Amino acid sequence: MDWKIELIFVPVSDVDRSKEFYEKIGFHADHDQVPYEGLRFVQMTPPGSACSIAFGTNLGEGLLPGQQNTIQVVVPDADEALAHLQGLGVAAQGVDEQAWGRFVTFDDPDGNTWTLQELPDYSAQA
Repeated sequence: MDWKIELIFVPVSDVDRSKEFYEKIGFHADHDQVPYEGLRFVQMTPPGSACSIAFGTNLGEGLLPGQQNTIQVVVPDADEALAHLQGLGVAAQGVDEQAWGRFVTFDDPDGNTWTLQELPDYSAQA
């Protein structure tokens, strides 16, 4: 039986600002629905990802905007990811070289922190 993570909620304070930010860095807007007054659900997917993020209004209790700092995304090239983000005006930090990968971090407009990881070439270590 496969278990697939397909949706992670990201707490935001301004839905439109967040949607604009994630579109700017290349996420696809899958849904932006208001099923009834007071509830808005936005789902966005990073390029090439099987997992999406969701944010909106009145989606439940939990993390406050700016508290999500546990999302890690694998990218093929940390240098390229850093250059891409910085070229879009995103204040990204990196590249942090570790034995288990190369890392770039950035924050969304609410301060939710994302970590991008370039995995090591394990085949070169064999």
